[in-house]
Amino acid sequence: MARAERISDAAVAVPPPRANPELVGHGSAERELRRLAETGRLPHAILLSGPRGIGKATLAFRFARFLLANGDHTSEPVAESGLAINPQSGVFHRVAAGGHADLLTVERAYDPRRRRLRGEIVVDDAREIASFFRLTAAEEGWRIVIVDGAEEMNRSAANALLKILEEPPQQALLLLVSHSPGRLLPTIRSRCRRFPLAPLACEAVKQLLRHFRPELAPSEIEALAGLAEGSIGRALVLAEAGGLALYRSLIEMLSQTPRLDAIQLHAFADQVARADAEDAYRVYQELLSQLLARVTATSARRRLVGEQIVGGENEVIGRLAARADAARWAASREDMERSFAATDELNLDRKQTILGVFFAIDELAR
Repeated sequence: MARAERISDAAVAVPPPRANPELVGHGSAERELRRLAETGRLPHAILLSGPRGIGKATLAFRFARFLLANGDHTSEPVAESGLAINPQSGVFHRVAAGGHADLLTVERAYDPRRRRLRGEIVVDDAREIASFFRLTAAEEGWRIVIVDGAEEMNRSAANALLKILEEPPQQALLLLVSHSPGRLLPTIRSRCRRFPLAPLACEAVKQLLRHFRPELAPSEIEALAGLAEGSIGRALVLAEAGGLALYRSLIEMLSQTPRLDAIQLHAFADQVARADAEDAYRVYQELLSQLLARVTATSARRRLVGEQIVGGENEVIGRLAARADAARWAASREDMERSFAATDELNLDRKQTILGVFFAIDELAR
């Protein structure tokens, strides 16, 4: 765990990746990236992969700042083997503000017609990368592009990016950040140096929670770290959206299967499906998917998998796992995820989708 011990216990706002001076848990990746840079063996494309919220984008911007420092004495690395530069330097501030001329960030753009982020990275975004790489570096160093959420490129964007990778320009670096690298074209993956990043240790997640959310009780921090599965980003989203209370509600309702309490279920669905409860709705989906994954694994291995996070959880998981085999629970989880995806795509009634998912679980548990 790199530098976790230096983080104070004072409450601070969570900075976005481009402005985050801290990185926890990925010291070996930092050292290897620095070694490649200092020995002149840096590839033209790097793929940083791993679960959401573990620091992939933070590492990408950290490495970009290190390369863009380019001899600026105010931006010299603050450690012998890491990538951190002085957070008071001009390079750090320009990257944080999105104003460095030699760094381009590509991610899903805002769709003004639908008033929300686009569902994918489109071909015009990839063409912007090609135009950017054709320019001469403003500061006579590297030109760097960070694609955050690279698996969200549509087919046309991916093919446009592939053309760039087939004939990479000199002194240019493409940093791909991906939560699901398997969704990338195999030809893109094969042209990148891969850096798969592991989830954070549970203790690191708890320490970061104490740092960013010091008002949480120790028992809440313990439970949130367990639900987060090594992702500080997910732990913070859970804390903000009341994820622990949502999970307890899930366990309580599923404890009633195969005879769900209709009044309680409708009240829960009304709460989560509200227009102003977007975060809770997304967290509910993730928590239910996570729970069904544990039910599936428990059914397959015929023993409880994972540690209990809230009271009654193991009893519910064990009972559901005994009601159907692992293949049927896995299929149920896939059906659930398709149902939520269709609800988003077609703007269907969220409450009816929530009810339908619970009724499907209830039916399988009979």
